[in-house]
Amino acid sequence: MRDLAKEPEAARRALETMWTARRFEEAVDQLFARGLMHGTMHLSIGQEASATGTCLALRDDDLITSTHRGHSHCVAKGANLTRMMAELLAKDSGYCRGRGGSMHIADVATGNLGANGIVGGGIPIAVGAALAQKLTGSGKVVVSFFGDGAANEGAFHEAANLAAVWDLPVVFVCENNHYGMSMAADEAFAIDNISARAGAYGFPGVTVDGNDLQAVYEMVTTAAERARAGRGPTLVENVTYRWKGHSKSDKNLYRTREEIAAWQERDPITRFEDAVRKAGSLTDPEITAARKAATDAVREAIRTANAAPAAPADRDLLLDAVYADADAGNHAEVPA
Repeated sequence: MRDLAKEPEAARRALETMWTARRFEEAVDQLFARGLMHGTMHLSIGQEASATGTCLALRDDDLITSTHRGHSHCVAKGANLTRMMAELLAKDSGYCRGRGGSMHIADVATGNLGANGIVGGGIPIAVGAALAQKLTGSGKVVVSFFGDGAANEGAFHEAANLAAVWDLPVVFVCENNHYGMSMAADEAFAIDNISARAGAYGFPGVTVDGNDLQAVYEMVTTAAERARAGRGPTLVENVTYRWKGHSKSDKNLYRTREEIAAWQERDPITRFEDAVRKAGSLTDPEITAARKAATDAVREAIRTANAAPAAPADRDLLLDAVYADADAGNHAEVPA
């Protein structure tokens, strides 16, 4: 298994990806606070190793489904920062032409089948996509990201069972950040590890330190190899923590400052930087350069997106891309 901290290019790529996700979300947080962005958003600051380690374990043509807390997944899978920012700023050049916002970014070109505003909504989509890969023999693996709260949704259980019965090439990645909105995970589960749920369906479940990039990378690599070999799904539980509230409207009254500070001491980015320094693969100036490259990329995305035309306000265009053009190709007539 590769040690990412010991390979200069892999270490640089991992650091730049994690810092890009962090800087993007810090910028989004500030834009909302200044009233320059509207709607809602859910930040994953503090969880960057989960998204980055997972996506580094995948091939470029592998697929993912994301969540309402999906910015870091988009970044890690290679999304265009300007189109992401444009979508959040309600610009016509955004991924959904400015109509979907934070929770509805999809980028099929990079294998991202979409974020989802429904808790657990992406899990059955991932299983359906995995079935398609098996039927076509594409050799692609599908990763489904979801949170601890989604593991108590019926969609998770139905999808997990079907994936197991059909030996589908899907990896379920549960990002356990300890809270489903304001409900602590230890109050919502009678088991120590959510990964134990996999045993009921007959496939492996493993729990890893979701703030350890290398640990995440290794476990998802193993799970992806298993899926690609036709041996079915794996449930990987990445134990991590979100530094911010559930959403921009969360006053964070259900946890203490001390708890948050303790988890900030386990920052996945600085932790990996320390590993890179210890390995000697990158110098301090090179580590700083990776951080600066991420910051510059986000600033440029904001500048370009801000200058783009706003999404059209014409009500006649609101249903574009919702319904197929009746005159384009085959379609069924809907009775009056």
